[in-house]
Amino acid sequence: MIRLLVRFAALLPLVWALGFAAFVVLLPGPADPAIQTDVIVVPTGAPGRIQRGAMIVMAGSASRMLISGAALNASASSIARTNGLDRRLFACCVDVGHEASNTRSNAEETIAWLRARRAKSVRFVTTDWHMPRARFELDQVIGRDIRVIDDAVDSKADFVTLMREYNKYLLRRIAVLAGW
Repeated sequence: MIRLLVRFAALLPLVWALGFAAFVVLLPGPADPAIQTDVIVVPTGAPGRIQRGAMIVMAGSASRMLISGAALNASASSIARTNGLDRRLFACCVDVGHEASNTRSNAEETIAWLRARRAKSVRFVTTDWHMPRARFELDQVIGRDIRVIDDAVDSKADFVTLMREYNKYLLRRIAVLAGW
């Protein structure tokens, strides 16, 4: 029995390393900007997310955008200014969510916003390394009646960022399996 446990423990680093390699190699990329969706959701965080979402709205591929997890003092106007974007676009077409404080609560804030707007399709914009975990969280709360288009922003993330995110992703999946 102990021999079996030792073999299992010795196998874990190999399984982790292979999973990490797959995680890195299979990171998603940007979606076609021409794909039409009802709305866009962008969780706050890494650079490029808000700009990507605004570009899609300006292209006419969605009519409205939610920025989920913004700081309590952040307004649409201040976010536009900080990101060098047109404030008029933000005044007409952007909602700022202040309820979320992490990836899990981003998903909860997102589903409430989608249901309030009766959206049937959403473009989900986040960083490539964040997409697997963020999408996993969204999948925990979203029904099959809403079509989700993943639109990942290329980050050129370093090894430490990728490893940290992979570990968070694994731990979250394990937590869900355990019922948390």
